[in-house]
Amino acid sequence: MKSSLSSPQKTPQNTAPESVPLLDLRRQYDGIREDVLSAIARVCDSQTFILGPEVEALEREISALTGAASSVGCASGTEALWLALAASGVKPGDSVITTAFSFFASASAIVRAGATPVFVDVDPGTLNLDAALVEQRLRVRRPENLRAILPVHLYGQCADMDGFDRLVREDAQEFGVAIVEDAAQAIGAEWSGRGAGSLGVTAAFSFYPTKNLSAYGDAGIVTTTRPEMAEHMRRLRNHGSPRRYYHDEFGWNGRMDAIQAAVLRVKLAHLGDWNQSRRQHAATYDQLFASAGLTSDQTSNQLSAPVRLLARSPQAKHVFHQYVIRTQRRDDLRKFLAERKIGSEIYYPLPLHLQPVFAYLGLKAGDMPVCEQAAREVLALPMFPELTEAEIRWVVESIAEFYS
Repeated sequence: MKSSLSSPQKTPQNTAPESVPLLDLRRQYDGIREDVLSAIARVCDSQTFILGPEVEALEREISALTGAASSVGCASGTEALWLALAASGVKPGDSVITTAFSFFASASAIVRAGATPVFVDVDPGTLNLDAALVEQRLRVRRPENLRAILPVHLYGQCADMDGFDRLVREDAQEFGVAIVEDAAQAIGAEWSGRGAGSLGVTAAFSFYPTKNLSAYGDAGIVTTTRPEMAEHMRRLRNHGSPRRYYHDEFGWNGRMDAIQAAVLRVKLAHLGDWNQSRRQHAATYDQLFASAGLTSDQTSNQLSAPVRLLARSPQAKHVFHQYVIRTQRRDDLRKFLAERKIGSEIYYPLPLHLQPVFAYLGLKAGDMPVCEQAAREVLALPMFPELTEAEIRWVVESIAEFYS
């Protein structure tokens, strides 16, 4: 293994950062502080705090970004998932296929809609839902009352939408299910030039404070290619009410705060640059890992390398919500990094099919071998737009020292 990093020059030990956080939102805030405070003041002056003009403007701007026909602002990314599923026709007694390797809300929203999650394993390269395995499941043992497939655009890279489109395209009508995108981590991502959020019938985004486009609290949005679905979701987010005090169905209180919308509109103007910075940081990580001899190229056997990079689909425009590697001795490495005050996180340590709450599905260890192995190896490294090259270099040097 190489012990040094190629140009740019190695960071001297005496200039190593004191710490490298996994995420530092204060740096972002310092650059937009006055615009954010002005936007919040605008809402306070208007005294319109729930929905209203700020939310409507954000909805239009997100539609323009994603290429979707309509957008519906709501209270959180979890709320967005439920709205997306409900508007797509998912109801009690149905089933929905999704990945076993995602945040809990991807599956809990299915349960909230009254349906049963059907977990399928992931692609070993990208860790996104494996379209080929989904097709195999449909042909061999089709789930009862299957209503939708919910792929997750994990870590900011779109799932194999070509594969899923082939399964459900209208001219085939072979399987007749809807595609609902979990795009919580993928604002600004694309697949073959089309924006995440316009690739399925509906899509859910999260604006949780850690996301690429983040609120100063909780918020989410749903996009759809069908305007009639947007009108349905607007009723559902407001207790199923088309007009005040009249209720056509049971909905929920899922409305977006106007202050969150105003903050998001400020940040949205910077999203393209921020996502580009994330891509540049990912390229720097890639190059430094390769220079240190920690990784092998994609054409060789990576199993012997201490660090393995996730695959990048050529059709995907990745936004690197997280920069995730697969590592040998992951937990020991994480402890070593923590001692150097370098942030890291495990997304995710226990696959969904092994979560105690889903024991009723009758699944067990070994049923999803790819995601189970990933859960033992994945590690997210510091990634945010304001991260410096010196900080990235120190992270990689530290990992190289651990494996030396």
